[in-house]
Amino acid sequence: MPRKRFFPPPLHPETGKPLQNKGAEDRTLLTINGRITLLRRRYAAPGIDSTYPLDAWLARAEADGGLGVREMAGRLNLGSRNFDTSADNLARTAQIRTCGEALRQLVESEGKAVQAAAEAGRLPIDWTFADCLALDKEGEPTGQTRTYLGAGGVMVPTQTEAEKQARRIKVEAKRHLTGKGTGPLPKAKEGADGPYKEFKIVTPYDDKCEHRLVSVTRDDCEKAGRLMRRDGARVGLDKADDKVGLWDGSEWISNQAKQHSVPPDATGLDFYHLSENVHKAKRAVFGEADPKDATAPGNVWVAEVLHAAKHEGYEALRSRLEEWKGVLRGAKRKAAEGLLGYVTAREGMILYPEFLALGRQIGSGPTESMCKATTMRLKGRGMRRDTDNAEALMALEALNQSGAWDAYWEALLSQAA
Repeated sequence: MPRKRFFPPPLHPETGKPLQNKGAEDRTLLTINGRITLLRRRYAAPGIDSTYPLDAWLARAEADGGLGVREMAGRLNLGSRNFDTSADNLARTAQIRTCGEALRQLVESEGKAVQAAAEAGRLPIDWTFADCLALDKEGEPTGQTRTYLGAGGVMVPTQTEAEKQARRIKVEAKRHLTGKGTGPLPKAKEGADGPYKEFKIVTPYDDKCEHRLVSVTRDDCEKAGRLMRRDGARVGLDKADDKVGLWDGSEWISNQAKQHSVPPDATGLDFYHLSENVHKAKRAVFGEADPKDATAPGNVWVAEVLHAAKHEGYEALRSRLEEWKGVLRGAKRKAAEGLLGYVTAREGMILYPEFLALGRQIGSGPTESMCKATTMRLKGRGMRRDTDNAEALMALEALNQSGAWDAYWEALLSQAA
C-alpha cells in the first residue's frame, strides 16, 4: 500500500497544477538549545519563484521557539559593555554561538519591539496608585496613598552624519583592498545633527520606590507630555490621595504636565538642583574652597542658605539672597542676581518645609537614577548610535527597571503557546 502524502505539493498560481518537487534543502534556526539545521522541500515551476511550504511553519517556530534566545540575549546585554562580550557570554552560558554584530541586531530589534508595546500600552504592570502607601515624616504609613511623577532629560551620545560618512569611506576602502563585497553599501540612515541628543525620561513611583514605571523617548517635550498622561492613566495617578510632582525645575516639564491634564497637587523643586545653583554662585563670589572645610566663608554661606530654604521656605530664602546681593558689586553681583532669578522663577516649587512636614520627598533621586540606569549601556568609550537604536536599548533597561521583565516575556510565551 503506497504511503499517503501528509502535505500535497502547492499549486501553480495560474494553471492550478501541482508544482514540481525539487528535493530537500536545509535551513538553520537559532533556538534556546543552539543552532539547528532542518531539511524542507522546495517546489518550483518555470516562470515562478521557488516556494518552501514549510517555511511558514518554521517562521512561526523561530518566532515562538526563539523567545528564549531573545530574552537571554537581552538580559546578557543589560549587564555588558559591548555586544562582542555579550555574544561570548551567550556562547559560554548557553552554547548559543553568534557574532557580536548579529547579537546587536537581535537586541536592538527586541528593544524596538518593547518600545512598540509600550506605545500601544501593552507592557504588563502589576501595581497602581492603591499600592503606593504614603509615609509621614517618621517614615510610617499614613493610611493614604501617594504617587510621585518624575520627569527629566538626559544627554545621549549619537552618531552624526559626518561620522557616518567617514565610516562609510573607511569601509569602502577596506572592501576594495580585501576584495570583499563589490556591490554598493546599503543606504545609511541619516545621522544626528550633533554628537549628543537629549532623551526624555518619565517615571511615576512611590515613597519606597518599590513600584515604578519607566518610559523613555527620543522625541520632543510634547511626546514626553503624552507619556506623562499615558503612564499616569495606567497607574491611576489622578486617584491617589496625594499626587506629587518632583523634578529639576525645567519649564518644559511643568508646562507639559499642565498641558496634558496631569498637574499634581504640589510640585517640588529637586533640592539637589537648587544646591547646585547655590554652589555655582558661591564659587563665583567666594572662589574655590575645600568642601570639607566647614569654616570657609563660602561653605558657611552655602550651609546657611540651604538651611533657610529647607526649613524656613521661599520667603526666608529670597530675603537672605536679596540682602546678600545688596553688598556685592560687579561680576559677583551678577552671579547673585542669577541665583536670585533662578529662585524667584521657581517660587511655587520651593516648598521644602511643607513637603518635609507631610513626609514627602524633596529630592528627585528616583528620576535621576533612571536617567543614569537607562543610558549606562550607551555611554561607553567611543560609543555612538543612531537615535532609534539608542532608544531601543534604553527601552530594554526601562522594562527591567519597571520590574516588568519577567511578565513581559511570560506574556509573549503565552501568546506563542
